[in-house]
Amino acid sequence: MSDTPFHLTDFLPYQLSVASNAVSNRIAAAYHDAFGLKVTEWRVMAMLGDAGGLTQRELTEKTLMDKVAVNRACKMLEARELAVRIPNQQDGRSHHLELTEAGAEMHAKIVPMAREIERTLLASMSDEQQAMFRDLLDQVRKQAE
Repeated sequence: MSDTPFHLTDFLPYQLSVASNAVSNRIAAAYHDAFGLKVTEWRVMAMLGDAGGLTQRELTEKTLMDKVAVNRACKMLEARELAVRIPNQQDGRSHHLELTEAGAEMHAKIVPMAREIERTLLASMSDEQQAMFRDLLDQVRKQAE
């Protein structure tokens, strides 16, 4: 047991949460202002843009978001005609969610914005520091799993 007093602001989970929330809020504002999307909706769109059609269960697993949040995001994307449900040929009970043409067009517009926000957030780090930062985050994630 350490004799060092506990300070929440020095606690790794707290630091990660605060950093994650700050980044998410920055991105949420940009996506909402430009496209009327919430972060959860963009995460689902981004995953569909990367992977193609996925079930809601797969989206929940891949985005590490709560299934209720994924469900809401999927319903909103469908209501805006940015995504569509297609019956899963291998499982008659589930559906794949896929981007519509409008969804794919919006995805193509958002990606450059996302990359620019990422560039801005990492601008104070050298390329080497950015690579190390990503590696360290990956190590923490793997250790937590």
